[in-house]
Amino acid sequence: MADRPAQRIAVIGAGWAGCAAAVTLAGQGRQVTLLEAARSLGGRARGVELQGQTLDNGQHILLGAYSASLRLLRQVGVDTSRALLKLPLQMVYPAADDGMCFIAPRLPAPLHVLLALWRASGLGRADKLALARFSSTARWMGWQLHQDCSVAELLQRYDQTERLCRLMWHPLCIAALNTPPERASAQVFLNVLRDSLGANRAASDMLLPRVDLSALLPQQAAAYLTQHGGRVQSGSAVKALHYAAGSGWTLSVQEHAESKELNFDAVILATDVVNAGRLLATLSAPAPHIPAFSYEAITTCYLQYPATLRLQRPMLALVDHPQQGKWGQYVFDRGQLNDAQAGLLAVVISASQQACRLDHATLAQAIAQQLAASLQNPALATPLWHQVISEKRATFSCTPGLLRPPNRTALPGLWLAGDYTEGEYPATLEGAVRSGVSAAEQLLRAAI
Repeated sequence: MADRPAQRIAVIGAGWAGCAAAVTLAGQGRQVTLLEAARSLGGRARGVELQGQTLDNGQHILLGAYSASLRLLRQVGVDTSRALLKLPLQMVYPAADDGMCFIAPRLPAPLHVLLALWRASGLGRADKLALARFSSTARWMGWQLHQDCSVAELLQRYDQTERLCRLMWHPLCIAALNTPPERASAQVFLNVLRDSLGANRAASDMLLPRVDLSALLPQQAAAYLTQHGGRVQSGSAVKALHYAAGSGWTLSVQEHAESKELNFDAVILATDVVNAGRLLATLSAPAPHIPAFSYEAITTCYLQYPATLRLQRPMLALVDHPQQGKWGQYVFDRGQLNDAQAGLLAVVISASQQACRLDHATLAQAIAQQLAASLQNPALATPLWHQVISEKRATFSCTPGLLRPPNRTALPGLWLAGDYTEGEYPATLEGAVRSGVSAAEQLLRAAI
């Protein structure tokens, strides 16, 4: 095995990191088996059947800066111009929710941000000057800090106004890092801003999936693998890993009631961090160390109204105030993304640990009342039906100076992939895809 490339490669976990790793390897002619314990592919970003429709287990936004994700989608044959609704960078609140309106025009960077500032309504002169000062200073610093700190500390250091923090920076931080600004990493936040606000204009575009997340990538990735000689095995739960020098890797796999032993030259472990730790603990050899993480929840509340309902925009920001029962942070008009979902609204609550303590009916009713007040439409208080989905371990807490494990492990032929691994991005779809591609590329370069 020492001087020849790995021919039989297992990718464990068919979330976005696993799909990215498997597609990258298959595209280079390697023999790949993608193993997924669940019946459906996609991990924490997938379609689920609800109320007779295929909806996502959580509403997601991609950015034009997500270069690895967009490249992967195109590689597996997705027409991104049709599958994604492209919106210019914006933060628009309903009139009853303070009425701020910030929309970046389609001009070269950084003119698009400067003109958006000039035109923005709901921001005073002090707010606009503070935002311009922060942006220019971050560019001058190369978007790098000498020492990481919290986002709240960074904003205070650069004299950002209370209003700008409340309506712009805090919502962006929570949306991007799924971590409250008081304990979110300023450096990771700057990384995201660098690649969006600080790059070319298209990088700041917001991209909303028109199709469910399973159809957007995992299903297309599975078809790509099959076309390139790979195998996709859903319902295949890997129970244990074993490595032997000279013979490679053996995976103990449970399929239905049948147990199997499968042999491979190399393995990319692309499960979530909890399952990665569980599988690594089954090794007889010293296991790679994965540090302890704390986690953040994301909740999506779907509310169905008559098909005639239509919001003024596909996406609106909301002012949340949990102490007043206002939980929603963003609302999406699914009917403007998919004609078959007319009248369906998706309301997102990031870093939603408090909201998760409420029963679903109570939370949905509170959100419906919030929408009715914010959008000044009393009919929104009584949806036809509701569905609440909470991912309690949706992401790791992206805190300052957090140490994350590298893709490469000390064991021959074993790599880690997932949004929790070492990288510049938080736990996003882009972070997962970048990690999967990186693990695959490192494997391709290695002599195993």
